[in-house]
Amino acid sequence: MASGGLQLLGFVLAFLGWVGIIISTAMPQWKMASYAGDNIVTAQALYDGLWMSCAMQSTGQIQCKVYDSLLKLESSLQATRALMVSAILLGLVAIFVAVTGMKCMKCMEDDQVKKMRMAVFGGAIFIIAGMAALVATSWYGNRVAQAFYNPSTPVNSRYEFGSALFVGWAAASLAMLGGAFLCCSCPRQETSYPPTRGYPKNAPSTGKDYV
Repeated sequence: MASGGLQLLGFVLAFLGWVGIIISTAMPQWKMASYAGDNIVTAQALYDGLWMSCAMQSTGQIQCKVYDSLLKLESSLQATRALMVSAILLGLVAIFVAVTGMKCMKCMEDDQVKKMRMAVFGGAIFIIAGMAALVATSWYGNRVAQAFYNPSTPVNSRYEFGSALFVGWAAASLAMLGGAFLCCSCPRQETSYPPTRGYPKNAPSTGKDYV
């Protein structure tokens, strides 16, 4: 029962992480314009995401523009896109695989060994998906930090971390933690050896022979 609860907890955490990865990928706030230092405070906030750039006015109105051409984008942005989309697809595959191996499901009840292996395999895919999202968000955040501290970057063109990065980091952590729980939920099978049979001891001789 304990392993079943750990398995369910791992699946819930991994599923929430996968949903968070989708939300982070769709959010436009991957980086936001910095107004620190001597910057002039403007009446709008600028955001850049993986798919579009947005400007939010002081009135609360948001205007977004989708990137025109894929070929004009930086290679790092294209790689970040690919990693996040791969993480989403891997998470989708992991959900189907892990659900098949869940103890609460009726699938593959006749072969418990394969059922447990499916749960472990689904957890491993969740871990890979979380690692892909973690690499993508960390790489993007590193480039934002490098551009921010680069002296040659104009002050009015500096950006800071957006909320999508923090959502992505949290989601990647949940996906990897849930996948680890799924991998550890299967009980180890102890090798059972046949009981050793003792040799019959010779009865002590009484000195009398029976016919």
